[in-house]
Amino acid sequence: VQLVESGGGLAQPGGSLRLSCAASGFAFWDAPMTWARQAPGKELEWVCSISSDTVWTFCAPSVRGRFSISRDNPNNRVSLQMDSLTAEDTALYFCVKGGKLDTPKGPRGQGTLVTVSS
Repeated sequence: VQLVESGGGLAQPGGSLRLSCAASGFAFWDAPMTWARQAPGKELEWVCSISSDTVWTFCAPSVRGRFSISRDNPNNRVSLQMDSLTAEDTALYFCVKGGKLDTPKGPRGQGTLVTVSS
């Protein structure tokens, strides 16, 4: 399993970023996928998940209505659109193979850093 995140960077409060994860080494089309994040000094936090067939998506209350998850099965990619960013969204964001319950121990990439600051 290989997961490579990209798209992080510096954003202003109220701004947007789009994260992307390139997946390989497994049957991507058959796996639910998740985005998780870890803020400085805090534990890993589940953010959003999407089913293998995109029928269902759901996100944590802290980001619901601001973040959305999507996937491109033919190209083995999963994305996280982040809008209305706040300083509390500052974290290292990870792409995780699996659903919400897989977040703690599921295979994940190296992460991409998102910093929200003016």
